[in-house]
Parts: sequence; C-alpha cells; structure tokens
Amino acid sequence: MDREILLTGIGGQGVQLAAKLLAHGGMREGREVMQFSMFSGTMRGGSSECTVVVADGPVQAPPVVPRAWAAIAMHPSALAVIESKLRAGGAVLYNRSLLDEPPHRPECTWFGIDAGAVAAGHGNPQGQSLVALGAFATLTGLVGLEALEASLADLLPAYRRHTIASNVACLTAGAQAALPLAHRHPAWNDGGPT
Repeated sequence: MDREILLTGIGGQGVQLAAKLLAHGGMREGREVMQFSMFSGTMRGGSSECTVVVADGPVQAPPVVPRAWAAIAMHPSALAVIESKLRAGGAVLYNRSLLDEPPHRPECTWFGIDAGAVAAGHGNPQGQSLVALGAFATLTGLVGLEALEASLADLLPAYRRHTIASNVACLTAGAQAALPLAHRHPAWNDGGPT
C-alpha cells in the first residue's frame, strides 16, 4: 500500500527538512520510501514542494504523483495544487497561522494547526513545518514521532546540530497540538504496515 504525501510551502518554513525527515523516518521503520523535491532558487519566500511516498512494500507510485493520499500545506500559495491532486477521502493538515479557512473539498478531511505560532513560541520560527509534521504523524500514524526525532541526528549537518533540541521540541509540540483534534486519518489498517 502506497501513501503519497504532498508537502508545500515557501522557503524558510522548513518544508524540505520536514520531507526529508518523513522519508528517513519511514526508512528507519522498515518501510519503502521515495522522495522528490522542487523549489525555486529563492532562499526565502520562494515556492517549496515535496512529494514523499511511504509504502509497506515496493513503491508503486512515481516520485511525481498525479494523486495524493494526504498533504501538509504550510502556505496558501500551493492550495490549488493540493486540491487538484488530493484523492477523494484524503486529508490535509494546514498551517492555520497563514490559512484561516482554506477552501474545502467536502469529501476530504482538513486539520488546522497553528504551526507558525507554536514554532515561534518555542523560539524556532523556522520550525513550523516540524510542528506540522509532528501533528501529521500523530493524526495519521504514517511514521512514529520517535523515528522522526532520531532522523534529525542523521540528517542535520554538523553546523546545524545545535538546533536538534529545538527541532525535537517543535515535533513534540506539533504532536501535542494534534491530540485534541477529534478525527484521525490512519495510514495503516492496524497502526502498522499491512
């Protein structure tokens, strides 16, 4: 079973790191993974889009997918892309800091997390995608929070290692922010690979 996830935002929100963590966390848990990233040449403010496919067997989907199981939307600029690619019954976790009420496809589930405010409250404004990723992991069970946290040490270069603690705090805060949400969008039938 393939689970395709779109991660979208703008440069400076941490979208690329969140996608790498999701892919690496899936690998740490023994799943098959594929990741593809696209971003503009602007360091801050340019578009940033990633596709991550996590599967319980050989990946069937190409890295650029026509349809996605779920999405993480950090900025309103990519909502049209997400809405056009999201499968019926899919789910979107959106950054409520920038999107008060995104347009809804009624057959999909929309989860709002105030990722920008939560990250800023932890002294890491660039960690808002990690807040969203922690919430997404809690809502879907796609990848465990522990695997995401462990992946930080594997992925961050030496000059960024000093941010591990604040990044873990953002992941954890996102997971905690998702706990009160009533619905879930389970990735796997029994909470694990099928």
